[in-house]
Amino acid sequence: MKKLTSVFWISLAITLFSVVWGAVAPKNLETITGNIQAYISVHFGWYYLLIVSFFVVFCLYMIVSPYGKMKLGKPDDTPDYSYPTWFAMLFSAGMGIGLVFFGAAAPLQQYMTNPPIGEPGSEQALADAMPITFFHYGIHAWGIYAIVALVLAYFKFRRGAPGLVSATLEPIFGDKMKGPWGKLVDVIAVFATIVGVATTLGFGAAQINGGVTYLTGIGQSFGIQLLIIIIVTILFMISAYTGLSKGIKYLSNANMGLATLLFLIMIIIGPTMYILNMLVDSLGTYIQNLPRESLRVAPNNEEQRQWINDWTVFFWAWWIAWSPFVGIFIARVSKGRSIREFLSGVLLVPSIVSFLWFSTFGSSAIQKENEGADLASLVPEQMLFGLFDQFPFSLLLSIIAMMLIATFFITSADSATFVLGMQTTNGSLNPPKVVKFAWGIAQSATAAVLLYTGGLQALQNALISAAFPFSFIMLLMVYSLFKALRADKLELDRMQNKTK
Repeated sequence: MKKLTSVFWISLAITLFSVVWGAVAPKNLETITGNIQAYISVHFGWYYLLIVSFFVVFCLYMIVSPYGKMKLGKPDDTPDYSYPTWFAMLFSAGMGIGLVFFGAAAPLQQYMTNPPIGEPGSEQALADAMPITFFHYGIHAWGIYAIVALVLAYFKFRRGAPGLVSATLEPIFGDKMKGPWGKLVDVIAVFATIVGVATTLGFGAAQINGGVTYLTGIGQSFGIQLLIIIIVTILFMISAYTGLSKGIKYLSNANMGLATLLFLIMIIIGPTMYILNMLVDSLGTYIQNLPRESLRVAPNNEEQRQWINDWTVFFWAWWIAWSPFVGIFIARVSKGRSIREFLSGVLLVPSIVSFLWFSTFGSSAIQKENEGADLASLVPEQMLFGLFDQFPFSLLLSIIAMMLIATFFITSADSATFVLGMQTTNGSLNPPKVVKFAWGIAQSATAAVLLYTGGLQALQNALISAAFPFSFIMLLMVYSLFKALRADKLELDRMQNKTK
Protein backbone atom coordinates (compact mmCIF):
# COMPACT_ATOMS: atom_id res chain seq x y z
CA MET A 1 0.00 0.00 0.00
CA LYS A 2 3.04 2.28 0.06
CA LYS A 3 2.53 3.02 -3.63
CA LEU A 4 -0.81 4.74 -3.07
CA THR A 5 -0.69 8.46 -3.76
CA SER A 6 -2.81 11.45 -2.90
CA VAL A 7 -4.17 11.24 -6.47
CA PHE A 8 -5.75 7.91 -5.52
CA TRP A 9 -7.44 9.24 -2.40
CA ILE A 10 -8.61 12.53 -3.96
CA SER A 11 -9.98 10.80 -7.08
CA LEU A 12 -11.67 8.09 -5.03
CA ALA A 13 -13.23 10.70 -2.73
CA ILE A 14 -14.63 12.68 -5.69
CA THR A 15 -15.99 9.49 -7.25
CA LEU A 16 -17.62 8.33 -4.00
CA PHE A 17 -19.11 11.79 -3.47
CA SER A 18 -20.66 11.64 -6.96
CA VAL A 19 -22.00 8.12 -6.34
CA VAL A 20 -23.58 9.11 -3.02
CA TRP A 21 -24.99 12.31 -4.54
CA GLY A 22 -26.59 10.34 -7.36
CA ALA A 23 -28.01 7.75 -4.99
CA VAL A 24 -29.46 10.29 -2.52
CA ALA A 25 -30.60 13.04 -4.91
CA PRO A 26 -30.80 11.56 -8.44
CA LYS A 27 -32.98 14.30 -9.91
CA ASN A 28 -30.69 17.01 -8.59
CA LEU A 29 -27.62 15.31 -10.14
CA GLU A 30 -29.43 14.82 -13.45
CA THR A 31 -30.53 18.49 -13.54
CA ILE A 32 -27.10 19.89 -12.74
CA THR A 33 -25.21 17.63 -15.18
CA GLY A 34 -27.85 18.43 -17.80
CA ASN A 35 -27.36 22.18 -17.32
CA ILE A 36 -23.56 21.85 -17.53
CA GLN A 37 -23.84 19.67 -20.65
CA ALA A 38 -26.19 22.13 -22.34
CA TYR A 39 -23.92 25.09 -21.58
CA ILE A 40 -20.81 23.36 -22.92
CA SER A 41 -22.58 22.12 -26.06
CA VAL A 42 -24.05 25.52 -26.90
CA HIS A 43 -21.03 27.67 -26.07
CA PHE A 44 -18.13 25.34 -26.88
CA GLY A 45 -19.36 23.08 -29.68
CA TRP A 46 -17.13 25.01 -32.10
CA TYR A 47 -14.18 24.37 -29.78
CA TYR A 48 -14.70 20.59 -29.80
CA LEU A 49 -14.85 20.53 -33.61
CA LEU A 50 -11.73 22.67 -33.92
CA ILE A 51 -9.49 20.79 -31.50
CA VAL A 52 -10.45 17.31 -32.72
CA SER A 53 -9.71 18.35 -36.32
CA PHE A 54 -6.37 19.73 -35.09
CA PHE A 55 -5.53 16.40 -33.44
CA VAL A 56 -6.17 14.55 -36.73
CA VAL A 57 -4.01 16.98 -38.72
CA PHE A 58 -1.23 16.70 -36.15
CA CYS A 59 -1.29 12.88 -36.35
CA LEU A 60 -1.13 12.94 -40.15
CA TYR A 61 1.76 15.42 -40.01
CA MET A 62 3.66 13.17 -37.60
CA ILE A 63 3.26 10.19 -39.95
CA VAL A 64 4.87 11.97 -42.93
CA SER A 65 7.38 14.08 -40.99
CA PRO A 66 10.96 13.05 -40.13
CA TYR A 67 9.76 12.51 -36.55
CA GLY A 68 7.88 9.45 -37.78
CA LYS A 69 11.06 7.38 -37.75
CA MET A 70 11.60 7.87 -34.01
CA LYS A 71 10.73 4.95 -31.76
CA LEU A 72 8.41 4.75 -28.81
CA GLY A 73 11.27 3.36 -26.77
CA LYS A 74 15.00 2.88 -27.00
CA PRO A 75 16.56 2.30 -30.47
CA ASP A 76 16.89 -1.45 -29.88
CA ASP A 77 13.44 -2.01 -28.31
CA THR A 78 11.09 -4.41 -30.11
CA PRO A 79 7.27 -4.66 -29.81
CA ASP A 80 5.92 -6.82 -26.99
CA TYR A 81 2.91 -8.05 -28.99
CA SER A 82 2.31 -9.33 -32.51
CA TYR A 83 0.27 -7.24 -34.92
CA PRO A 84 -2.95 -9.35 -34.55
CA THR A 85 -2.83 -9.24 -30.74
CA TRP A 86 -1.89 -5.53 -30.74
CA PHE A 87 -4.82 -4.64 -33.00
CA ALA A 88 -7.20 -6.82 -30.97
CA MET A 89 -6.17 -5.20 -27.67
CA LEU A 90 -6.36 -1.59 -28.83
CA PHE A 91 -9.62 -2.18 -30.66
CA SER A 92 -11.34 -4.04 -27.80
CA ALA A 93 -10.36 -1.37 -25.30
CA GLY A 94 -11.12 1.55 -27.59
CA MET A 95 -14.40 0.88 -29.32
CA GLY A 96 -15.97 -2.46 -28.42
CA ILE A 97 -19.31 -1.85 -26.73
CA GLY A 98 -19.95 1.28 -28.79
CA LEU A 99 -19.79 -0.66 -32.06
CA VAL A 100 -22.18 -3.34 -30.86
CA PHE A 101 -24.57 -0.82 -29.29
CA PHE A 102 -24.66 1.53 -32.27
CA GLY A 103 -23.87 -0.95 -35.10
CA ALA A 104 -27.46 -1.03 -36.35
CA ALA A 105 -28.85 1.86 -34.27
CA ALA A 106 -26.63 4.76 -35.41
CA PRO A 107 -27.16 4.49 -39.20
CA LEU A 108 -30.85 3.70 -38.68
CA GLN A 109 -31.36 6.68 -36.39
CA GLN A 110 -29.58 8.99 -38.85
CA TYR A 111 -31.94 7.73 -41.54
CA MET A 112 -35.31 7.38 -39.83
CA THR A 113 -35.44 9.41 -36.62
CA ASN A 114 -32.81 12.14 -36.45
CA PRO A 115 -31.02 12.86 -39.74
CA PRO A 116 -28.38 15.61 -39.91
CA ILE A 117 -30.05 17.22 -42.92
CA GLY A 118 -33.42 16.56 -44.55
CA GLU A 119 -36.58 14.86 -43.37
CA PRO A 120 -36.57 11.47 -41.59
CA GLY A 121 -36.86 8.64 -44.11
CA SER A 122 -36.00 10.89 -47.08
CA GLU A 123 -33.43 10.19 -49.80
CA GLN A 124 -31.20 12.90 -48.31
CA ALA A 125 -31.34 11.22 -44.91
CA LEU A 126 -30.53 7.85 -46.49
CA ALA A 127 -27.56 9.30 -48.37
CA ASP A 128 -26.16 10.89 -45.18
CA ALA A 129 -26.81 8.05 -42.71
CA MET A 130 -23.77 5.86 -43.31
CA PRO A 131 -21.15 8.55 -44.13
CA ILE A 132 -21.99 10.50 -40.96
CA THR A 133 -21.67 7.29 -38.93
CA PHE A 134 -18.25 6.73 -40.51
CA PHE A 135 -17.38 10.29 -39.53
CA HIS A 136 -18.22 9.72 -35.87
CA TYR A 137 -16.30 6.44 -35.65
CA GLY A 138 -13.47 7.09 -38.12
CA ILE A 139 -10.09 8.76 -37.96
CA HIS A 140 -11.31 11.65 -35.78
CA ALA A 141 -12.19 9.25 -32.98
CA TRP A 142 -8.93 7.38 -33.29
CA GLY A 143 -6.97 10.61 -33.71
CA ILE A 144 -8.10 11.59 -30.19
CA TYR A 145 -6.96 8.25 -28.79
CA ALA A 146 -3.72 8.33 -30.77
CA ILE A 147 -2.68 11.75 -29.41
CA VAL A 148 -2.87 10.70 -25.76
CA ALA A 149 -1.32 7.28 -26.45
CA LEU A 150 1.53 8.74 -28.52
CA VAL A 151 2.47 11.35 -25.93
CA LEU A 152 2.35 8.90 -23.02
CA ALA A 153 4.26 6.17 -24.85
CA TYR A 154 6.97 8.57 -25.99
CA PHE A 155 7.65 10.02 -22.56
CA LYS A 156 7.34 6.64 -20.80
CA PHE A 157 9.42 4.44 -23.07
CA ARG A 158 11.86 6.88 -24.65
CA ARG A 159 12.47 9.29 -21.78
CA GLY A 160 11.74 6.95 -18.87
CA ALA A 161 9.08 9.23 -17.33
CA PRO A 162 6.36 7.81 -15.04
CA GLY A 163 3.27 6.70 -16.96
CA LEU A 164 1.29 9.72 -15.78
CA VAL A 165 -0.46 12.43 -17.77
CA SER A 166 1.19 15.06 -15.56
CA ALA A 167 4.67 13.72 -16.39
CA THR A 168 4.14 14.50 -20.08
CA LEU A 169 3.81 18.21 -19.30
CA GLU A 170 7.18 18.60 -17.59
CA PRO A 171 8.88 19.99 -20.75
CA ILE A 172 6.48 22.96 -20.43
CA PHE A 173 6.07 23.43 -16.68
CA GLY A 174 9.13 21.65 -15.24
CA ASP A 175 9.02 20.55 -11.60
CA LYS A 176 5.63 22.21 -11.05
CA MET A 177 4.14 18.97 -12.42
CA LYS A 178 5.58 17.10 -9.43
CA GLY A 179 3.55 19.20 -7.01
CA PRO A 180 -0.13 20.18 -6.59
CA TRP A 181 -0.58 21.23 -10.23
CA GLY A 182 0.57 17.84 -11.45
CA LYS A 183 -1.78 16.11 -9.03
CA LEU A 184 -4.65 18.26 -10.33
CA VAL A 185 -3.87 17.17 -13.91
CA ASP A 186 -3.83 13.50 -12.89
CA VAL A 187 -7.06 13.80 -10.90
CA ILE A 188 -8.82 15.35 -13.93
CA ALA A 189 -7.52 12.50 -16.11
CA VAL A 190 -8.69 9.88 -13.60
CA PHE A 191 -12.15 11.39 -13.18
CA ALA A 192 -12.63 11.76 -16.96
CA THR A 193 -11.66 8.10 -17.30
CA ILE A 194 -14.13 6.97 -14.62
CA VAL A 195 -17.04 8.86 -16.20
CA GLY A 196 -16.09 7.79 -19.73
CA VAL A 197 -15.83 4.12 -18.83
CA ALA A 198 -18.90 4.24 -16.58
CA THR A 199 -20.90 5.68 -19.48
CA THR A 200 -19.88 2.82 -21.72
CA LEU A 201 -20.58 0.24 -19.01
CA GLY A 202 -24.03 1.81 -18.65
CA PHE A 203 -24.62 1.43 -22.39
CA GLY A 204 -23.47 -2.19 -22.19
CA ALA A 205 -25.77 -3.02 -19.29
CA ALA A 206 -28.70 -1.31 -21.02
CA GLN A 207 -28.11 -3.27 -24.23
CA ILE A 208 -27.75 -6.64 -22.50
CA ASN A 209 -31.02 -5.82 -20.71
CA GLY A 210 -32.50 -4.80 -24.07
CA GLY A 211 -31.50 -8.12 -25.62
CA VAL A 212 -32.93 -10.13 -22.74
CA THR A 213 -36.13 -8.06 -22.92
CA TYR A 214 -36.48 -8.53 -26.68
CA LEU A 215 -35.94 -12.29 -26.40
CA THR A 216 -37.94 -13.01 -23.23
CA GLY A 217 -40.28 -10.05 -22.74
CA ILE A 218 -39.38 -9.72 -19.04
CA GLY A 219 -39.03 -5.96 -19.37
CA GLN A 220 -36.34 -3.36 -18.88
CA SER A 221 -35.63 -1.96 -15.44
CA PHE A 222 -32.87 -0.48 -13.35
CA GLY A 223 -32.96 -3.57 -11.12
CA ILE A 224 -32.10 -5.89 -14.00
CA GLN A 225 -29.39 -3.53 -15.24
CA LEU A 226 -27.91 -3.37 -11.73
CA LEU A 227 -27.85 -7.18 -11.58
CA ILE A 228 -26.04 -7.26 -14.96
CA ILE A 229 -23.47 -4.73 -13.70
CA ILE A 230 -22.86 -6.80 -10.54
CA ILE A 231 -22.37 -10.05 -12.48
CA VAL A 232 -20.03 -8.45 -15.01
CA THR A 233 -18.13 -6.68 -12.21
CA ILE A 234 -17.39 -10.03 -10.59
CA LEU A 235 -16.22 -11.43 -13.94
CA PHE A 236 -13.89 -8.55 -14.76
CA MET A 237 -12.49 -8.61 -11.22
CA ILE A 238 -11.46 -12.21 -11.88
CA SER A 239 -9.90 -11.13 -15.17
CA ALA A 240 -8.12 -8.20 -13.49
CA TYR A 241 -6.68 -10.59 -10.91
CA THR A 242 -4.91 -12.59 -13.67
CA GLY A 243 -3.04 -9.51 -14.95
CA LEU A 244 -2.56 -7.73 -18.29
CA SER A 245 -0.63 -10.41 -20.14
CA LYS A 246 -3.24 -13.10 -19.44
CA GLY A 247 -6.71 -11.74 -18.75
CA ILE A 248 -6.92 -8.79 -21.14
CA LYS A 249 -4.86 -10.50 -23.86
CA TYR A 250 -7.06 -13.60 -23.92
CA LEU A 251 -10.29 -11.65 -23.64
CA SER A 252 -9.24 -9.27 -26.42
CA ASN A 253 -8.56 -12.18 -28.74
CA ALA A 254 -11.88 -13.76 -27.71
CA ASN A 255 -13.64 -10.46 -28.51
CA MET A 256 -12.16 -10.36 -31.99
CA GLY A 257 -13.12 -13.99 -32.54
CA LEU A 258 -16.75 -13.43 -31.52
CA ALA A 259 -16.96 -10.14 -33.45
CA THR A 260 -15.54 -11.80 -36.57
CA LEU A 261 -18.01 -14.69 -36.26
CA LEU A 262 -20.99 -12.34 -35.87
CA PHE A 263 -19.73 -10.16 -38.74
CA LEU A 264 -19.23 -13.11 -41.14
CA ILE A 265 -22.62 -14.66 -40.36
CA MET A 266 -24.34 -11.33 -40.92
CA ILE A 267 -22.57 -10.52 -44.17
CA ILE A 268 -23.44 -14.00 -45.51
CA ILE A 269 -27.12 -14.14 -44.54
CA GLY A 270 -27.67 -10.40 -44.92
CA PRO A 271 -28.02 -8.36 -48.14
CA THR A 272 -24.41 -8.91 -49.21
CA MET A 273 -24.39 -6.88 -52.41
CA TYR A 274 -26.26 -3.99 -50.78
CA ILE A 275 -23.76 -4.02 -47.90
CA LEU A 276 -20.76 -3.89 -50.27
CA ASN A 277 -22.30 -1.16 -52.41
CA MET A 278 -23.16 0.93 -49.35
CA LEU A 279 -19.63 0.47 -48.01
CA VAL A 280 -17.94 1.73 -51.17
CA ASP A 281 -20.41 4.57 -51.80
CA SER A 282 -20.38 5.74 -48.16
CA LEU A 283 -16.60 5.60 -47.99
CA GLY A 284 -16.37 7.87 -51.03
CA THR A 285 -18.86 10.34 -49.54
CA TYR A 286 -17.05 10.24 -46.18
CA ILE A 287 -13.68 11.07 -47.75
CA GLN A 288 -15.18 13.76 -49.98
CA ASN A 289 -17.04 15.50 -47.14
CA LEU A 290 -14.42 15.03 -44.42
CA PRO A 291 -13.11 18.64 -44.32
CA ARG A 292 -16.62 20.09 -44.40
CA GLU A 293 -18.05 17.82 -41.70
CA SER A 294 -14.98 18.32 -39.50
CA LEU A 295 -15.75 22.02 -39.07
CA ARG A 296 -19.52 22.18 -39.71
CA VAL A 297 -21.16 24.21 -36.93
CA ALA A 298 -24.30 25.38 -38.82
CA PRO A 299 -24.53 28.79 -37.07
CA ASN A 300 -27.49 29.90 -39.23
CA ASN A 301 -29.64 26.81 -38.82
CA GLU A 302 -30.79 26.13 -35.27
CA GLU A 303 -32.11 22.64 -36.05
CA GLN A 304 -28.86 21.49 -37.65
CA ARG A 305 -26.88 23.18 -34.88
CA GLN A 306 -28.82 21.18 -32.29
CA TRP A 307 -28.16 17.98 -34.21
CA ILE A 308 -24.41 18.71 -34.14
CA ASN A 309 -24.60 19.26 -30.37
CA ASP A 310 -26.53 16.03 -29.83
CA TRP A 311 -24.38 13.85 -32.06
CA THR A 312 -20.99 15.15 -33.16
CA VAL A 313 -20.18 17.10 -29.99
CA PHE A 314 -21.39 14.17 -27.89
CA PHE A 315 -19.18 11.70 -29.76
CA TRP A 316 -16.12 13.96 -29.60
CA ALA A 317 -16.69 14.38 -25.86
CA TRP A 318 -17.08 10.61 -25.49
CA TRP A 319 -13.78 9.92 -27.22
CA ILE A 320 -12.02 12.67 -25.22
CA ALA A 321 -13.39 11.29 -21.94
CA TRP A 322 -12.18 7.84 -22.94
CA SER A 323 -8.80 9.06 -24.20
CA PRO A 324 -6.90 8.96 -20.86
CA PHE A 325 -7.98 5.34 -20.38
CA VAL A 326 -7.58 4.15 -23.98
CA GLY A 327 -4.48 6.28 -24.55
CA ILE A 328 -2.68 4.92 -21.50
CA PHE A 329 -3.69 1.37 -22.36
CA ILE A 330 -2.60 1.66 -26.02
CA ALA A 331 0.66 3.28 -24.92
CA ARG A 332 1.26 0.39 -22.51
CA VAL A 333 0.99 -2.22 -25.30
CA SER A 334 2.82 -0.23 -28.03
CA LYS A 335 6.40 -0.11 -26.78
CA GLY A 336 9.03 -0.55 -29.49
CA ARG A 337 7.00 0.69 -32.49
CA SER A 338 8.01 3.73 -34.52
CA ILE A 339 5.81 6.82 -34.38
CA ARG A 340 4.91 6.32 -38.06
CA GLU A 341 4.03 2.65 -37.55
CA PHE A 342 2.10 3.41 -34.37
CA LEU A 343 -0.01 6.26 -35.78
CA SER A 344 -0.72 4.47 -39.06
CA GLY A 345 -1.94 1.41 -37.18
CA VAL A 346 -4.00 3.28 -34.58
CA LEU A 347 -5.64 5.64 -37.09
CA LEU A 348 -6.34 3.34 -40.02
CA VAL A 349 -6.91 -0.26 -38.92
CA PRO A 350 -9.67 0.33 -36.31
CA SER A 351 -11.32 2.92 -38.59
CA ILE A 352 -11.49 0.42 -41.47
CA VAL A 353 -12.90 -2.27 -39.17
CA SER A 354 -15.52 0.22 -37.95
CA PHE A 355 -16.52 1.05 -41.53
CA LEU A 356 -16.93 -2.64 -42.34
CA TRP A 357 -18.96 -3.22 -39.17
CA PHE A 358 -21.38 -0.32 -39.67
CA SER A 359 -21.80 -1.10 -43.36
CA THR A 360 -22.77 -4.68 -42.53
CA PHE A 361 -25.18 -4.10 -39.64
CA GLY A 362 -26.33 -0.59 -40.55
CA SER A 363 -27.06 -1.40 -44.20
CA SER A 364 -28.93 -4.56 -43.20
CA ALA A 365 -31.04 -2.56 -40.75
CA ILE A 366 -31.77 0.13 -43.34
CA GLN A 367 -32.84 -2.41 -45.95
CA LYS A 368 -35.13 -4.23 -43.53
CA GLU A 369 -36.60 -0.89 -42.44
CA ASN A 370 -37.37 -0.07 -46.07
CA GLU A 371 -39.03 -3.47 -46.41
CA GLY A 372 -41.40 -2.62 -43.55
CA ALA A 373 -39.73 -4.10 -40.47
CA ASP A 374 -40.17 -0.85 -38.44
CA LEU A 375 -36.91 -1.28 -36.52
CA ALA A 376 -36.69 2.47 -35.99
CA SER A 377 -39.58 2.32 -33.50
CA LEU A 378 -37.47 0.24 -31.11
CA VAL A 379 -35.31 1.81 -28.41
CA PRO A 380 -31.63 1.94 -29.50
CA GLU A 381 -30.52 -0.87 -27.17
CA GLN A 382 -33.03 -3.25 -28.85
CA MET A 383 -32.45 -2.33 -32.51
CA LEU A 384 -29.68 -4.89 -33.06
CA PHE A 385 -31.85 -7.69 -31.69
CA GLY A 386 -34.80 -6.48 -33.74
CA LEU A 387 -32.57 -6.72 -36.82
CA PHE A 388 -31.54 -10.28 -35.99
CA ASP A 389 -35.22 -11.19 -35.69
CA GLN A 390 -35.56 -10.53 -39.44
CA PHE A 391 -33.08 -13.27 -40.37
CA PRO A 392 -32.62 -17.02 -39.86
CA PHE A 393 -30.73 -18.12 -36.73
CA SER A 394 -31.98 -15.01 -34.90
CA LEU A 395 -31.68 -16.63 -31.46
CA LEU A 396 -28.10 -17.75 -32.17
CA LEU A 397 -27.16 -14.28 -33.42
CA SER A 398 -28.68 -12.64 -30.34
CA ILE A 399 -26.83 -14.98 -27.99
CA ILE A 400 -23.51 -14.34 -29.78
CA ALA A 401 -24.17 -10.59 -29.63
CA MET A 402 -24.89 -10.65 -25.89
CA MET A 403 -21.75 -12.74 -25.31
CA LEU A 404 -19.79 -10.19 -27.35
CA ILE A 405 -21.21 -7.26 -25.38
CA ALA A 406 -20.36 -9.06 -22.14
CA THR A 407 -16.76 -9.79 -23.19
CA PHE A 408 -16.29 -6.23 -24.45
CA PHE A 409 -17.81 -5.05 -21.17
CA ILE A 410 -15.35 -7.17 -19.17
CA THR A 411 -12.36 -6.14 -21.33
CA SER A 412 -13.12 -2.43 -21.09
CA ALA A 413 -13.68 -2.55 -17.34
CA ASP A 414 -10.63 -4.77 -16.82
CA SER A 415 -8.43 -2.45 -18.89
CA ALA A 416 -9.82 0.57 -17.04
CA THR A 417 -8.98 -0.88 -13.62
CA PHE A 418 -5.38 -1.34 -14.80
CA VAL A 419 -5.17 2.21 -16.18
CA LEU A 420 -6.80 3.81 -13.13
CA GLY A 421 -4.51 1.79 -10.88
CA MET A 422 -1.49 2.91 -12.89
CA GLN A 423 -2.54 6.57 -12.75
CA THR A 424 -3.07 6.50 -8.99
CA THR A 425 0.13 4.64 -8.02
CA ASN A 426 2.63 7.05 -9.57
CA GLY A 427 2.62 5.35 -12.98
CA SER A 428 3.29 1.78 -11.79
CA LEU A 429 3.09 -0.72 -14.67
CA ASN A 430 1.91 -3.35 -12.16
CA PRO A 431 -0.52 -1.59 -9.80
CA PRO A 432 -1.54 -3.51 -6.63
CA LYS A 433 -4.59 -5.73 -7.03
CA VAL A 434 -6.37 -3.99 -4.15
CA VAL A 435 -6.13 -0.69 -6.06
CA LYS A 436 -7.51 -2.26 -9.23
CA PHE A 437 -10.36 -3.82 -7.25
CA ALA A 438 -11.17 -0.47 -5.63
CA TRP A 439 -11.43 1.20 -9.03
CA GLY A 440 -13.41 -1.69 -10.47
CA ILE A 441 -16.07 -1.29 -7.79
CA ALA A 442 -15.99 2.52 -8.10
CA GLN A 443 -16.54 2.58 -11.87
CA SER A 444 -19.33 -0.02 -11.67
CA ALA A 445 -21.02 1.98 -8.89
CA THR A 446 -20.73 5.13 -11.02
CA ALA A 447 -22.33 3.36 -13.99
CA ALA A 448 -25.17 2.13 -11.78
CA VAL A 449 -25.79 5.59 -10.32
CA LEU A 450 -25.77 7.27 -13.72
CA LEU A 451 -28.34 4.75 -14.98
CA TYR A 452 -30.39 5.26 -11.81
CA THR A 453 -30.40 9.05 -12.13
CA GLY A 454 -31.79 9.17 -15.65
CA GLY A 455 -30.75 6.35 -17.91
CA LEU A 456 -28.76 7.01 -21.04
CA GLN A 457 -29.41 10.77 -21.06
CA ALA A 458 -27.72 11.14 -17.66
CA LEU A 459 -24.78 9.15 -19.01
CA GLN A 460 -24.43 11.54 -21.95
CA ASN A 461 -24.70 14.63 -19.74
CA ALA A 462 -21.97 13.44 -17.40
CA LEU A 463 -19.74 12.45 -20.31
CA ILE A 464 -19.67 15.85 -22.02
CA SER A 465 -19.14 17.60 -18.68
CA ALA A 466 -16.17 15.39 -17.70
CA ALA A 467 -14.46 15.60 -21.10
CA PHE A 468 -14.29 19.39 -21.25
CA PRO A 469 -11.46 20.07 -18.76
CA PHE A 470 -9.33 17.21 -20.09
CA SER A 471 -9.47 18.64 -23.62
CA PHE A 472 -7.27 21.56 -22.50
CA ILE A 473 -4.76 19.12 -21.02
CA MET A 474 -4.64 17.31 -24.37
CA LEU A 475 -3.67 20.53 -26.16
CA LEU A 476 -0.84 21.05 -23.68
CA MET A 477 0.27 17.44 -24.22
CA VAL A 478 0.59 18.03 -27.98
CA TYR A 479 2.74 21.11 -27.45
CA SER A 480 4.87 19.31 -24.87
CA LEU A 481 5.44 16.36 -27.20
CA PHE A 482 6.43 18.59 -30.11
CA LYS A 483 8.86 20.46 -27.88
CA ALA A 484 10.41 17.18 -26.66
CA LEU A 485 10.62 15.73 -30.17
CA ARG A 486 12.45 18.76 -31.49
CA ALA A 487 14.95 18.64 -28.63
CA ASP A 488 15.52 14.88 -28.99
CA LYS A 489 15.91 15.06 -32.77
CA LEU A 490 18.45 17.89 -32.52
CA GLU A 491 20.42 15.84 -30.01
CA LEU A 492 20.18 12.76 -32.24
CA ASP A 493 21.36 14.70 -35.30
CA ARG A 494 24.24 16.17 -33.29
CA MET A 495 25.35 12.71 -32.15
CA GLN A 496 25.14 11.34 -35.70
CA ASN A 497 27.21 14.24 -37.05
CA LYS A 498 29.83 13.56 -34.38
CA THR A 499 30.22 9.93 -35.48
CA LYS A 500 30.68 10.83 -39.16
